[in-house]
Amino acid sequence: MSFEAEVIGWLPQLRRYARALTGDPAWADDLVQDTAERALSRWTGFRPGSNLRAWLLTILRHLYIDQLRVRREIAVDDETAPWRTLEAPRGEVDGLVLRDVQRALYCLPVEQREVLLLVCVEELTYQEASSALGVPVGTVMSRLSRAREHMRGLLADGNEGPIGKSPALKVVRTSR
Repeated sequence: MSFEAEVIGWLPQLRRYARALTGDPAWADDLVQDTAERALSRWTGFRPGSNLRAWLLTILRHLYIDQLRVRREIAVDDETAPWRTLEAPRGEVDGLVLRDVQRALYCLPVEQREVLLLVCVEELTYQEASSALGVPVGTVMSRLSRAREHMRGLLADGNEGPIGKSPALKVVRTSR
């Protein structure tokens, strides 16, 4: 199989990851196109025998971060963000759950969301996610643990309140 064919084979997974990162289908499609273009134009930078999928996801993530910087959208807590107004499919309870999960996902810090998407959705190993993100494996594990705990809290009916609301801050006094 040619390098181009392998890249094309990963496009659906790249699109899924881009959609999850951005919450915007048009932006996701642009990211995937830019990723494919960069991968094909810089194919000599790919080490044969290494993980093409992780390499492509790394390119996509770097492009996403560059575009965030250009847009000056480091925070994604904007009330007009497209994922805030998504409607669940009519008559489907599963659609409501999916909408709640999606909203909770976008309440996570970007670093936690990236790790959660790579490991839980894209099914990368901790090592592959570590390579894609350029962080140590321990950092991947820590961010994933915090992301899962944060998601549990956001989706729980209990102590952490409704989605989008921050938990009450605990006052800690230091002794002097």
